[in-house]
Amino acid sequence: MWKLKQPEPVKLIIGIFGCDEKAVNAAVALIEAKFGACDLQSQIWPFKHTEYYAEETGKEILKKFVTVKKLIMPDKLAAIKLATNKMEEKLAAKLEGGFSRPVNLDPGYIEPSKLVLASTKNFSHRIYIGKKIWAEVTLVFSRGVWKGFEYTFPDHKEDRYHGFFSQARDRLVEQLRNN
Repeated sequence: MWKLKQPEPVKLIIGIFGCDEKAVNAAVALIEAKFGACDLQSQIWPFKHTEYYAEETGKEILKKFVTVKKLIMPDKLAAIKLATNKMEEKLAAKLEGGFSRPVNLDPGYIEPSKLVLASTKNFSHRIYIGKKIWAEVTLVFSRGVWKGFEYTFPDHKEDRYHGFFSQARDRLVEQLRNN
């Protein structure tokens, strides 16, 4: 007889694209109000990998990651993506600047072996996880290094993000050990 295993909790991570620092900070405050305290926050980096978001978010996009202290179960990712979509709408109505989408929130989770991101868009490498949401393994952690795939977003392949992802992974491992 096969024994089914309960998944371990994972670390919620949210990527924030913002039109300016004020928008990024407003997003962090809303994330904490909805999901609880952020235990890790990356620095803010300029995002210059694509013009895809320029019309909605502006040409000088900033990117930041935060992780939430309280661990989640991986099956909550679709509901979290829906919640972050509503948070984007709330921020668009609240923030000034004339952009239709001044903040873009990309939730996912880190577990010891990978980074998983949620999406509202289907593609060949994405798996449907319910509630009109798909997910992808964006990076794997192998032999102490984050490794991407052909489809991995170019910025997620950069070392500047990997340091933060490793810090989040280490925090998760510590939290799992102390549970």
